[in-house]
Amino acid sequence: MTPSRTAKSTDSRIRAVLGPTNTGKTHLAIERMCGHSSGAIGFPLRLLAREVYDKVCRLKGESACALITGEERIEPPNARYFMCTAEAMPRDGGGRAFVALDEAQLGADRERGHIFTDRLLNARGREETMLLGSATLEPMVRTLIPGAQIEERPRFSTLSYAGSAKLSRLPPRSAIVAFSIEQVYQVAELLRRFRGGAAVVMGALSPQTRNRQVELFQSGEVDYIVATDAIGMGLNLDVHHVAFAALSKFDGVRQRRLTPAEMAQIAGRAGRHQTDGSFGTLSGNRRGAPLELTEDEVYAIENHRFAPITKLYWRQPNPRFDNLDVLIGDLEARPLQEGLAPAPEAIDHSVLKRLAEQPEIASDVRTPGNVRRFWEACQLPDFRQQGADAHSRFVARLWSDLKGGHIGADFVAARISELGNTSGDIDTLQGRLSGIRSWAYICQRPDWVLARDEMAARARSAEAKLSDALHQKLTERFVNRRTSVLMKGMGKDAGLLRVELKDDGQVTVEDQPIGHLEGFRFVVDAEASSEERKLMLAAAEKHMASLLAQKAQKLVADELGDLRIENGQIMRGDQPVAMLEKGKTPSRPRLVMAKELGQLDPAHRARLQDALEMWLEEQLAPLAPLRALEDAATDPDAGTEVRALLLTLADRNGTTRREDAGLAHVPKEKRPFLRRLGVTIGSLDVFVPALLKPAPRHLLHRLALDPRPVREDMEAVIESADRPPAGYRRAGKQAIRIDMAEKLFRAAHEQRAKAPQGRDTRGFAVDTALATSMGLAPESFRSLMKDAGFRPGQAAELAEGAYGPPRPLPWTWRAPRKDFAPARGGPRKPRRDGSKKSQPHGKAGSKPGGKPHKGPPPPRRAEPKGDGGQAFAGLADLLKKG
Repeated sequence: MTPSRTAKSTDSRIRAVLGPTNTGKTHLAIERMCGHSSGAIGFPLRLLAREVYDKVCRLKGESACALITGEERIEPPNARYFMCTAEAMPRDGGGRAFVALDEAQLGADRERGHIFTDRLLNARGREETMLLGSATLEPMVRTLIPGAQIEERPRFSTLSYAGSAKLSRLPPRSAIVAFSIEQVYQVAELLRRFRGGAAVVMGALSPQTRNRQVELFQSGEVDYIVATDAIGMGLNLDVHHVAFAALSKFDGVRQRRLTPAEMAQIAGRAGRHQTDGSFGTLSGNRRGAPLELTEDEVYAIENHRFAPITKLYWRQPNPRFDNLDVLIGDLEARPLQEGLAPAPEAIDHSVLKRLAEQPEIASDVRTPGNVRRFWEACQLPDFRQQGADAHSRFVARLWSDLKGGHIGADFVAARISELGNTSGDIDTLQGRLSGIRSWAYICQRPDWVLARDEMAARARSAEAKLSDALHQKLTERFVNRRTSVLMKGMGKDAGLLRVELKDDGQVTVEDQPIGHLEGFRFVVDAEASSEERKLMLAAAEKHMASLLAQKAQKLVADELGDLRIENGQIMRGDQPVAMLEKGKTPSRPRLVMAKELGQLDPAHRARLQDALEMWLEEQLAPLAPLRALEDAATDPDAGTEVRALLLTLADRNGTTRREDAGLAHVPKEKRPFLRRLGVTIGSLDVFVPALLKPAPRHLLHRLALDPRPVREDMEAVIESADRPPAGYRRAGKQAIRIDMAEKLFRAAHEQRAKAPQGRDTRGFAVDTALATSMGLAPESFRSLMKDAGFRPGQAAELAEGAYGPPRPLPWTWRAPRKDFAPARGGPRKPRRDGSKKSQPHGKAGSKPGGKPHKGPPPPRRAEPKGDGGQAFAGLADLLKKG
């Protein structure tokens, strides 16, 4: 048996858009579909299909959109745009203008792979077909669909490894990933006790419950979400960090370690659009060896380099229904195409074989119609996740009702009513939800249930009530709202909380009272329980600076009025109130009050001085990343090389050229230490992204620490004057923010790494889409890339009579040469064109670029006339100093 459509399709309208997470593939498919007269997209999850359905409804209206899954069907009469699960979408695309398949690499999944492979081979749009998936799918697309146009998209943000961390030290907006319900509950319970709580997301939850839990996290009510690997497929969350609580899972056959591609699919949830993300492991509170990622796994995830998929699973999509033996034989037939492998025995196949062995069932399944109907019953999804044996018993009971015709409405209504009971604990409600999802699927079948529409509506209503009840139970168990509010203040985003000091001295955090101030001493709320008392004290300590700053600001406002920092002074109007002199570090200036205020009595002057220092400390909050560098530079454990780099960064306000950073002397094992401090080692610059934001840049300028002009909003790309503003790098006639330039360099290096290596290699393609989206002109892009060693080649012209899009421009890369200035007073060597160029000088045996020559010194060349015999003198001086 062979697939119904040949795999060797040469349809030029097929586009394969491949790349890692956060590349905008699904968004592109939605835009393309909405540009056609009709379309359909197949998704791996009902939840994702629903999310996209809601988006398209807002664009096209509900009357034009349909949602079709195994458990839900919303299909208006004139619907033109269909959002489906892969199983529910038409095998051939349904004759619509546009057809897309999301997460097409799931063709390699053991349980559902044959479904995705079949859609990849057969689902086609009249005008355009789009396959979305991981870059690992590229070899299979080239093998099975040679005529497909393959496009690779770079990730919008950077994904970096943050190492291992305890649960108590995880940053806010983190997702913790586990692979068992027991571990999910354990981690969520610890987060409730010590961090205020967490949202919970598991594959066993209904989409409604998952949506409610996700909203709990997205709204900021909790800063943590605990999930199974279901989070890796389609859930778009505001996650900054992903922590793995385990690195192995049971895949239905055995317990095994996750592959790097699976890890990346999950870790890629960190950082969305242009917000960078991080990933790591959870340390402590475990038995056995520490949980660690290998260097190869970290490299693969950070650089999106994974082993390609070498086979996709296939199962006969159109089996014959002559009898049960023929049906089973067709399902076990081997594919004949290269690149396809027989699918492992899925749950529906296992149920079919088990029930076919029972004489009392096999005797009733003889005609082709009964065989087809019996096979449809066996394809009921195992929502209860109880395994093939338990699911077979449920299907057997279902078949006993189906073999005689339809299932009575009264029977279905009674089962739905029993399962709709909202009392019980979390596990009980989850079991009922799984059962009600089974009946929702049964009620969606066109010929299984009498009064189908009414029963389907009852099933949806019961599922909604159970979902609400389960959400409430999960929130009650895993979220301590008061503790959650307190714990937010202990994270990195404490400045985002609403901390208030009432007129009567009461201190509240997000309207939750935690204590009061007596003078400048905090007193904890007497009504607090012993469990919360330590948390309140810790929260008060975290907020004490802001509380005292509020009190100081009120005092300063009453005494002096509105103040501002300008030109290294504290100003009131045009009058200086205090000077900011150089302190121990640049971010800790010393406050010296103006002479005019010296006439105040000593007690009043000291009180005002304290108030001004507290006010200043609050104003200096945006420089916290710079202070972290300064503090780390005084740590003897950091090592002299790292301390030298940190001092350079601190002295240059968080950015320095790579050649000035002394990276050659920094041990590789110290790189994670730098990453934890927020330091990014880029292709041309070493910088701290947090110091490129508008607030710290403007403050550095007002403190007179950085005299360069500052952009108001620190846009990604600007039109440049002669001198780029602070935090920018020149790019032709424009300037680009340093961190945005690094994104372009990294994307280009990823393309270079993917290019084939060999003598006949003519270069590699560089995707300019990201640069264009930033607003960078083509000439500016080429100039910027040239600084990083990238050179564009010549565009290949089409042969005469050939038509089609031009070939991508080939690029090459060579490490940029580190030039040195000539010695002062040194002559300039004439160039052939008559112009003059700085010529470094040095001793014999040195190579241009500052690297000493190994081995015996090369023979000296005859010096050209008129050169003065000063060749390489400047470089020799530099080498002596080194």
